[in-house]
Amino acid sequence: MTRRSPVATDAATIFTDLDAVAQRARERATAELEQQESVEELPPDGSATVAVSRAVRELRGAVLADGAVGLEKLSKDPDADLTEQEQFGLEAIVLLEGRPALPVQGGDFWPPPEEWTSLVDQRASIRESISRVGRIDVSGHPDLDWVGTGFLVAPDVVMTNRHVAVEFSRRDGEGWRFMSGRGARLDLLAELGNTRAVDFAVTEVVGVHDDDDIDLALLRVEPVGPDDAALPPPLRMAGTAPGDVVGRPVYVVGYPAWDGRRNEPEPMRRIFMDVYNVKRLQPGMTTQSPTPETVLRHDCSTLGGNSGSPVFDLTTHVVVGLHFGGRYGFGNFAVPVWRLAADPLVASAGLDFVDLTPVPG
Repeated sequence: MTRRSPVATDAATIFTDLDAVAQRARERATAELEQQESVEELPPDGSATVAVSRAVRELRGAVLADGAVGLEKLSKDPDADLTEQEQFGLEAIVLLEGRPALPVQGGDFWPPPEEWTSLVDQRASIRESISRVGRIDVSGHPDLDWVGTGFLVAPDVVMTNRHVAVEFSRRDGEGWRFMSGRGARLDLLAELGNTRAVDFAVTEVVGVHDDDDIDLALLRVEPVGPDDAALPPPLRMAGTAPGDVVGRPVYVVGYPAWDGRRNEPEPMRRIFMDVYNVKRLQPGMTTQSPTPETVLRHDCSTLGGNSGSPVFDLTTHVVVGLHFGGRYGFGNFAVPVWRLAADPLVASAGLDFVDLTPVPG
């Protein structure tokens, strides 16, 4: 059976009670299929809007109903053979409940599904994390308005990926400079429904890592605009590996973007990913990596625009990874930041590394 979701974790691993999740999915499917739309006070062409809305809900309901059947089969037999429709529906439920991408508005995240109600207890700390992550917008680029995600790691320094920075900068001798006619800025808002930016100009490319295994760049930023808003304090970074690197609850904050080259087919896109380029909270777990000393694997539901996102440990809210990419149907990858604690480029920027070594006993 071909897997279609960027989430690579099996439902049986994500959910503790498959029957309970199936019941919730079936109830939601019924609600979607039975919901009636009002045509009162619609504009003259409103009937078309209603028709599209009805079609999307009916499709969503049918997909969830198929997924519920698949979950019930797996509950009885973990090796059950699922139909293509059931597998598709199962992945939809995983994206909705198991590995959601929760929109952020007003610096806070939308109510999580039942599998992630633990996020509510951590809301204050997660809000602090959210406030230190921004979208990297560019000017003068022929194709793009923004290029990825970045996060504050020092009083005026942002960390992102090398492949993000090369969209507006180039090597110049031993350093890096902006490409002619291009500029960049960090917007700490860029939220769903928000039209006000909180911009900080990127004034310098502090450095770009030369190691192919470390997709990292550091940018210097400063306030810009009439408000001259102050930058929030930087995030803390893991200077040592946590006790259990695999199977650890984590979350990503970033800006997933549509990329038709590697993401979902039209039905899934319309159901779950019809809003892009805005800040989201994306919880998940760390997963097994064949090279844990160089790559941290996780199964948060990230997309292309998440390049440069921080991966936070849900227990301590310390950054444990720098997300740099994913492989369709396989998983997502991050640089484990404890690799960087003694790195000369990173050390020169004055990052705050903390010890996550577990205390004996």
